[in-house]
Order: sequence, then C-alpha cells, then structure tokens
Amino acid sequence: MKTLILTEKDVRALVTMSDAVSAVETAFLAHGQGKTRMPSKVYLSLPEYGGDFRAMPSYMEGAAGVKWVNSHPENPAKHGLPSVMGVYILSDPASAAPLAIMDATWLTAMRTGAAGGVASKYLAKKQPRSIGFVGCGVQARVLLAAHQALFSNVELRMADLSGEAAARFAKEANGRVTSVNEAVASDIVCASTPGRVPVVLKRAVQAGTHINAMGADAPGKQEVEGSVLTNAKVFIDDWDQATHSGEVNVPLHRGEYAQDAITGTLGEVIAGKIQGRVGNEITLFDSTGLAVQDLALARVIYAKARESGRGIDVAMIGQG
Repeated sequence: MKTLILTEKDVRALVTMSDAVSAVETAFLAHGQGKTRMPSKVYLSLPEYGGDFRAMPSYMEGAAGVKWVNSHPENPAKHGLPSVMGVYILSDPASAAPLAIMDATWLTAMRTGAAGGVASKYLAKKQPRSIGFVGCGVQARVLLAAHQALFSNVELRMADLSGEAAARFAKEANGRVTSVNEAVASDIVCASTPGRVPVVLKRAVQAGTHINAMGADAPGKQEVEGSVLTNAKVFIDDWDQATHSGEVNVPLHRGEYAQDAITGTLGEVIAGKIQGRVGNEITLFDSTGLAVQDLALARVIYAKARESGRGIDVAMIGQG
C-alpha cells in the first residue's frame, strides 16, 4: 500500500479557511453528540529545553489519527523555527493502514483559528461591530481569517506587548493599534498569548462581549483574570483538557472559580443540547484544541490531495 506524504507547502495549497471552519464545526458537533473517541492529550514536558511535546490521538466515524506537536516559545529567537510544529498521521481505522503523513504546523494554526471563529459564530452577538486581538502573532492572523470568513464590516483593534508586532498586524489587516484594555473592550476579543499573567482584565470587559481565550494550553497558563470568569457564561471545548490545562485551570486550582459554574461545551451548544448566548451576557470560550479538530481537517486535506494528485506516495508498509 502507499502512504501519502504532504509537506507544509502542500497543506497550505490544499486547505482554505472555509474548509477549516466547516471541518472544525463538524468536529465540535460530533464531539457534542458523543460520537468521537478522544483520550486527553499526553504531555511530555522538557523544561530543560524550554518546551514540551503533546500526543493527540482521536477517532471519529471513518477516520483515526494522531498529532505529534510541540510548544517551544523560544524557538524563533533561539533556533529560527516556529514555536509550534507538528506532524499528523492519518490512518484507516478498519485496517490501521497509514493513509497519510502530513505537516501539522499549518493544520494546527488553521484549525485553532477556525475554532475561535466557530465559537464566535455561536456565542458572540449576531452583528459584532468590533474585534480586538490581544497578541499579534501567527495565531492572531488565522483567527482574523476565520472571523473574516464569518463577519464583515467590523473594526479591528490590535494590541501586543510589542508595539512593532501590533503595528505590523494592523497594517496588514487594515486595523488600528490600541491599548490592551481598548482591544478587550470590543464585541469579540481574541486572546492568543503564551503567558501566565492575565492580560484580559475585568475592568476592561464590556457587557455583551464574547471572549475567545486561545492561549492557555498547559497547566499554569492564564490570559483572563479569574474574576472575568465569575461574571461570564463559560464554555469549554473538552472537560478533561480544559480543567487540566485550559483557561479555567488556574482559577480552578486557586479556588477562585468552581467547575460546576462552567456552562458546558461548545459542541453541546452546536448540537442543541444547551443554550449559548442570551441577551447581553459576557460569554467566554476556553479553547485547548481538540484532537478531533485536527482529524476532521486532516481528512479534508487528504481527500483534496488525492483529488488533485498533490503529494508524494511512498511504500511505508510492506512492498507497496
């Protein structure tokens, strides 16, 4: 049998943000309906190298796969490499044959941005007037692309500890540089920072705001002040992951927030099991990144690659 090899260049050429939003919404729905199998992420912490690895296996009807991905925040400065890189193995669940091995660096960025877009679709005001970005790196750009696929005629506000990064992003996107508090005072807030000190503060959050908390993906990470959670309707992507390593993990462990205050998962909202936004509430989506999101998008990429003839076939198993 043949295994298809797809590079980052291939993945970038094959997948669009519309593909990603559709695939991720499908994954959220299946997860909310209980139609997925997804063990919690396995973390391999390497503090001596300033980073960690995560293994993310999952199954949904007709497909199985695993992502091996890292988080090394100092990579750009130390090694000239992205902070996050990954490889995805897509398998046939019936035979276990490896269908494809593909770059997951761009896949990860796209599906994470798409997750924020899907959350805003279901939890934000129907016609938001402004979107604030707290953190202006790669993730902010795919979050912007996802929101542009869903909303139009919105003011874009960019804030970052690096004024240069904010100015560059604002110029690219035709937005404007603001303070963090002004970015947070938007109808939709997309926070994508790697820090452990809250930057989204209660005093800046307005009634009716929806917050996508995208940065906290490991124990100890926190972007949002704990008191914001107690005043918001909080939705998570997965119970085990969020309570262990999502935005809620620090407030939970400090006793500043109770687990039973979490409204439910975004998948349950999409599946119609629970209600999302009501009126002028503050809503918050705690995104840790689901393995089934990667799987759903990897399936799309593989199908499009086979259809277009892109990639390289190799005899990975047996004689081919």
